[in-house]
Amino acid sequence: MTIKSLISTLAIVLCLNLFSQNKGGKKMNDILNKIHWLGHASIMVDDEKVIYIDPWKIKKTDKKADIILITHEHFDHCSAEDVEKISKDNTVIITVKDCAHKIKGNIKIIKPNEKIKIENIDIEAIPAYNINKDFHPKSRGWVGYIITINGIRIYQAGDTDAIYEMKKINVDIALLPVGGTYTMTADEAASIANIFKPKVAIPMHWGDIVGSKADAEKFQKLFKGKTIVLNPEK
Repeated sequence: MTIKSLISTLAIVLCLNLFSQNKGGKKMNDILNKIHWLGHASIMVDDEKVIYIDPWKIKKTDKKADIILITHEHFDHCSAEDVEKISKDNTVIITVKDCAHKIKGNIKIIKPNEKIKIENIDIEAIPAYNINKDFHPKSRGWVGYIITINGIRIYQAGDTDAIYEMKKINVDIALLPVGGTYTMTADEAASIANIFKPKVAIPMHWGDIVGSKADAEKFQKLFKGKTIVLNPEK
C-alpha cells in the first residue's frame, strides 16, 4: 500500500467513525428530548411507544400509555388511580408481585434480573433495595428497570441505595434517586454513578415527600459525567 492510499484509507475510517459518533449522539439527543420527569419518581418516555415508570399524580390530560412499569408497592409508586388514568385496552403493565393485586389491566409480573420484550422494547428488571435502612428490603424483590429503545439503554433505578448490582450495569441514561431518607443521597448516587458511568444522569426522587433541588444540584457537582437537572412537568 502506498502512502497516498494509506492516507486515503485512514481518512475514510476517520469519517466513518465521526459519522457513527454523530449518529449515536443524535439518537441520544432524540431520546433525551422524549424523557419527561413528572415529579418524584414518575417518568414518561414519549417515543414510538409511550412508556410510564411509576406514574403518580398524573393529570387526566396526560398521554395514554402503551407500557407501564411499576417498581414496587409503595403508594407513591404503585398508584391504582394513576394507572387507570393512563391505561387503554391494550396497555401492558409490568410490575412486581406484591403490587399486581392493587391494579387492573393486562399485568405481567416480573422479578429482579428477569427480562421481558414488548414488541421492539427490551425491559430488564434490576434489583432495588436499601442497604443501610429498612424501607425497601431486598427480600421483597422490588426493582428498577433498564429499557432499551433504538439501542439506547435507559435505567430508572427505583427506590434503592447504592447497591452492588449497579456496579455491573451498562447504560446510556440513568435516572437516579438523590433525595435521601428512603433512598440513596446525592453523594451516594454520584459515587455509584461514577463507577458504572452512564453517559447522561438525571437526578430524581426529589421535590416531593423528600429531597430538594439542592440535592439534584449537589449530585450534578459530584458526578463526573453529564447531568441534566429537569424541572417536573406538572
